[in-house]
Amino acid sequence: MSNTHENTTRDDLDAGRRNLLKMTGVGVAALSVASMAGAPAFAQTTSEWDKVFPKSEKVDHEKVSFKNRYGITLVGDLYLPKNRNAGALPAIVVSGPFGAVKEQSSGLYAQTMAERGFVTIAFDPSYTGESSGEPRNVASPDINTEDFSAAVDFIGLRPEVDRERIGVIGVCGWGGMALNAVAVDKRVKAVVASTMYDMTRVMSKGYNDSVTLEQRTQALEQMSRQRWADAEKGTPAYQPPYNVLKGGEAQFLVDYHDYYSTPRGYHKRAVNSGNAWTQTTPLSFMNMPILSYIKEISPRPVLFIHGENAHSRYFSETAFAAAAEPKELMIIPGASHTDLYDKVDVIPFDKLQSFFDQHLSV
Repeated sequence: MSNTHENTTRDDLDAGRRNLLKMTGVGVAALSVASMAGAPAFAQTTSEWDKVFPKSEKVDHEKVSFKNRYGITLVGDLYLPKNRNAGALPAIVVSGPFGAVKEQSSGLYAQTMAERGFVTIAFDPSYTGESSGEPRNVASPDINTEDFSAAVDFIGLRPEVDRERIGVIGVCGWGGMALNAVAVDKRVKAVVASTMYDMTRVMSKGYNDSVTLEQRTQALEQMSRQRWADAEKGTPAYQPPYNVLKGGEAQFLVDYHDYYSTPRGYHKRAVNSGNAWTQTTPLSFMNMPILSYIKEISPRPVLFIHGENAHSRYFSETAFAAAAEPKELMIIPGASHTDLYDKVDVIPFDKLQSFFDQHLSV
């Protein structure tokens, strides 16, 4: 029997790709042979202001870089209150959503919290944006959890920062990563998960845990054989461009398109803005539940923030139920999942400030 991927029938591959779509939950079109394009180019760091939100006159901005425990260079935007005193300030590390870059939602959160008196950093996760790592646009529940702790390493060494007063904000898929990081990183004093996704849950079980064992097996079969195809070519195949609408999509996919593929939130370096993850990215997520030890965040506080009408609300509700005290779940009336990406009149920044003021106090 041949040991190449060519013995897999087209029907089997198509079935695997359809099931993979259900499991990854990232709002892409069905995978296709045409998606096996070349790898995206590595993004060189730029010093220009290329965020999707306006620059605040109330903060100082600095482009920074640092390495994680695996030797990958992460690039971030450091924000400092312009009218800061000489003393060391509390700090907040921010990242997310899954497939976004620091020029989008996480940067907005970081800049806004810097306006409110915190030293903040928004960073690009490994293999994405301006951060290093090859191949491009691949994710890992382990490495991306480590990325948060590497940012804590970096910001805790800044002279402007009191390293005993560091918090974390994770948005969307990086909300789950943030919780996972804080469970093991005892230096972090408080954590917020905003419009959270548990990426290991959605990739392994699909939305609302709807994927069957048969579908899961077919998806794993397809990705397993894709590894041979990638090995033969020497480069990974990529999924089709994300957030391209063809008509008839669910409302939450339309919402993703409205953020990532319009002037509202489009950024050329974002995976979700017409780029894509590698086809085999879900493999490491599908048997590694990241929130197994969420109770070990306690006695440090956790704040979950989610929209009332978000398709993803159940992720926060389940995580909240599993977490130990002190914990709080804040539901924003009428809000969708993506409303908490950038709508400053919806994101409860006053609550974020009071939460961190309380738990990052001297």
